[in-house]
Amino acid sequence: MIEIKHHGAVNGVTGSCHELRLLQATKGSDPSGSDPTLLSAGYARLGAIGVSPQGDRPRSGFREPAASPQAGILIDCGLFQGQEESRGSSAADLAIDFPIDHIRALVVTHVHIDHVGRIPYLLAAGFDGPIICSEPSAIMLPEILEDALKIGFTRDRALINRVLELIRARLVPLPYGRWHSVFEEEAGSLKVRLQRAGHILGSAYVECDAVSGSGAERIVFSGDLGAPHSPLLPEPSPPERADRLVIESTYGDKNHEDRETRRYRLKAVLEHALEDGGTVLIPAFSIGRTQELLYEIEGLIAEFGGFWNNLEIVVDSPLAAEFTKIYRDLKPFWDEEARALVAAGRHPLSFEQLTVINSHEDHLNAVEYLAKSHRPCVVIAGSGMCAGGRVVNYLKAMLGDARNDVLFVGYQAAGTPGRDILNYGPRGGWVELDGERYDIRAQVHTVGGYSAHAGQEDLLRFVEGIPQSPSEIRIVHGDEGAKRALQAKLRKLVPVADVVIPD
Repeated sequence: MIEIKHHGAVNGVTGSCHELRLLQATKGSDPSGSDPTLLSAGYARLGAIGVSPQGDRPRSGFREPAASPQAGILIDCGLFQGQEESRGSSAADLAIDFPIDHIRALVVTHVHIDHVGRIPYLLAAGFDGPIICSEPSAIMLPEILEDALKIGFTRDRALINRVLELIRARLVPLPYGRWHSVFEEEAGSLKVRLQRAGHILGSAYVECDAVSGSGAERIVFSGDLGAPHSPLLPEPSPPERADRLVIESTYGDKNHEDRETRRYRLKAVLEHALEDGGTVLIPAFSIGRTQELLYEIEGLIAEFGGFWNNLEIVVDSPLAAEFTKIYRDLKPFWDEEARALVAAGRHPLSFEQLTVINSHEDHLNAVEYLAKSHRPCVVIAGSGMCAGGRVVNYLKAMLGDARNDVLFVGYQAAGTPGRDILNYGPRGGWVELDGERYDIRAQVHTVGGYSAHAGQEDLLRFVEGIPQSPSEIRIVHGDEGAKRALQAKLRKLVPVADVVIPD
């Protein structure tokens, strides 16, 4: 028997964590070939997040007997964000609250924090298997987790380094399109293959060939799928087979603008900044959207020139700057259009008008200067949902000035300041930041086409492209309305499939 369980992203769009479980398989040896432990010095800190040490390693409070006749893998292990299930950063939200003794491997679809942020807690709970991911993700995962550890785990540099060393030792980078055996035993076997998902650099959907007793299935986990015609990355191709499909639904109820339309709208917002000397503030995730925006802005400057050459572009995020450098170093994974620009002598992620701010002191100086000056500027700063990071200081200083603009290019989860600005900004409302209310006089825009997620039509096209329809489609990673809308469409598109929304 082959089961799918969900440990996150079922009541919203964050906390992605899914399990593929083979029943009646026998417990085998540790596939990682090692039994490393976290520093004992970190146990007190682990206790603060609700994980108590037992023996030589902190373990999950939900454990199965050692002889449990099960084996399985996890697909992602991410943080919850916003107000999904009233979940946030409490001990209950961070601790691993499901059995893991039978988990042989973790497969990472991509390195956004809502897909990987609970990995340190998974290790603390006793997971000692490999971490399987694409080759670009293997480079980026330690970087994103280092930042997450510093913010939400500990400032102890030695402990952070030890955790990162442990993660690096567990990484198994896979080329796209190559099968990898997770385990193969008399009672059952499981192998996985990663395919390009087009969401961010290194993103993948996961094909799983599972055999349990006399049953055999191919089960596909979509991870987060990218929109077609996004800058830098090739769009995803549907799998050649999927007996069962677990698919995201972030934008299951709406479609994105096409690339020309969204590029025109981006151009219009930036021209407003050029005309009145205001700042366009773009809250953006450090990985993916930041690099795509830089690519498009460089293209606008190259195409129109003239007064566009006076527009300064600021990336105020050390993490975004680091990932932009990684993106530049991984040009072989870019799409043909982007590689052609480089061959022609263009530098879409490194151009003259681009300034990177690293130090906190320079950040504070930039906020003060731009709030008072009338120099046109675009600031890309994290976090993408305005729930923290340097973007908050810009918002505090600039939301009250009508010369400025706030441009959202990605999904804003319920309960985040980004969602409140999007909802109440056009009505002249206010937003609460760090416990204080700030009036919103800046213009608020959204350009959905720059979302890294597929729209409804893209999701349907992905499913329709599977040669033989799945027998079951599970819809996850979306608000209730988005999931219901996609469910209705899929039931018409694939009438032979059981289209379900897990609870």
